[in-house]
Amino acid sequence: MKAYRISTKLKIGLIAFASLIAVASLAYTNYLVDRLKDREQSVVRLWASALEQLPKAQQQSLNPYQQELAALEAFVRAMTGSAGIAGLDSATASVYVDAIRWAQGMPPASELSFIMDDILVPNAFDIPAIVTDSRTGEPLSWRNIDAPASLRGIGSNDSLRYVERLNALVDRMDRTYAAVPIEITFPGLTGVRLEQQVHYGESPLVSELRWYPYVQFAFVGLFILVGYLGFSYVRRSEQSSLWVGMAKEAAHQLGTPISSLMGWLEILRADDLDLNRRLEAVEEIDKDVERLTRVASRFSDIGSMPRLSVQSVESVVSNTVDYIRRRLPSHGSQVVLESKVDPSLRAPVNVELFEWVIENLLKNSLDAIEGGSGRISLTASRDGDRIQIDVSDTGKGIDRREWKNVFRPGYSTKKRGWGLGLSLAKRIVEDYHGGTLTLVQSRPGHGSTFRIEIPTAS
Repeated sequence: MKAYRISTKLKIGLIAFASLIAVASLAYTNYLVDRLKDREQSVVRLWASALEQLPKAQQQSLNPYQQELAALEAFVRAMTGSAGIAGLDSATASVYVDAIRWAQGMPPASELSFIMDDILVPNAFDIPAIVTDSRTGEPLSWRNIDAPASLRGIGSNDSLRYVERLNALVDRMDRTYAAVPIEITFPGLTGVRLEQQVHYGESPLVSELRWYPYVQFAFVGLFILVGYLGFSYVRRSEQSSLWVGMAKEAAHQLGTPISSLMGWLEILRADDLDLNRRLEAVEEIDKDVERLTRVASRFSDIGSMPRLSVQSVESVVSNTVDYIRRRLPSHGSQVVLESKVDPSLRAPVNVELFEWVIENLLKNSLDAIEGGSGRISLTASRDGDRIQIDVSDTGKGIDRREWKNVFRPGYSTKKRGWGLGLSLAKRIVEDYHGGTLTLVQSRPGHGSTFRIEIPTAS
């Protein structure tokens, strides 16, 4: 079934599209994660280097002029006696002493402030890190860990519990990143050296970013599921409309010849029926039986792939046009049905089904003509290796916005219609004859034109 194939291709396309998005998102996320990991590793190494340089910076932070300032203070005090120095009284000397003491408290401009203010104190990346003693493995300090900043002052049980937790975190961090060794020395203390290790893990940003593709894939999967359910519902609805329409179409197709048979049987039961009238009734009964056979053949061919044979397009079209023309009086005597077909046209068709297509298009044109007057024209011509059959009418026409719905099962502008004729006709032309059936022109109040295109006989 063509509709089934289109639906299947659409589902496969959606799945492929979602898979492509998921793979691309996963690849890009992995790229971002690798970049962030490199950046965070650089931050941790810089932090570890800052820890190594901290004792040196603290030693250098002492004012190098402490001795000179102390000597200057002693000199001022010594020169300020009870008699005083010329031009220097006790109050002025006291101000000089305060200035010297202030100078003693001022540190020099060194890297200590840079290390503390710009490297150790800021915590922009929220990287969890634990510093341990290299010899004992004891946690010494930590940051971005759900634990007190210091274990001093808490109970022994709580302290042991936090130590165990920190050790477990160290093992987990080492499985992610290799620890960074640091060596701390103290200026002026020869042989005093501390060996430590910085263990660190992924920041919350990296951890959350790893889950992003899977969350996105879940949303895409949800979208596919909703789309799949929606398409399935539409397909089931169309199938339901199709089955209901087929049942009604079968009843309609069978109802006309059966009613005719019942009428002729009543005539045959009459006692005063003459021979000519009886022969006429038998002839009409034969036509109705032939019509029933044709209807049964149509529905049988719909359920399987029909066999095609090369036929004259003119003969196939003429049979259907004559059948419809005999029923024109029921639509008013002002309806004109014209047919113009090139006699040389031949095409591989299934006669029963193709006549059904022409019949449905002509009936659709008759139903579209309002007021009991109008014109229906059927023309057939060759266009390269294709045959074009146009069915035009002067009926009420179709609004441009409704063109996409005319071949949908269940769509009908008639109060008593079930919207199956055009849908069946399109399926017969496209699935069984390898052609197309389209609405090429329609405007409200100016009629419509449907076009059939099928391959010519080779």
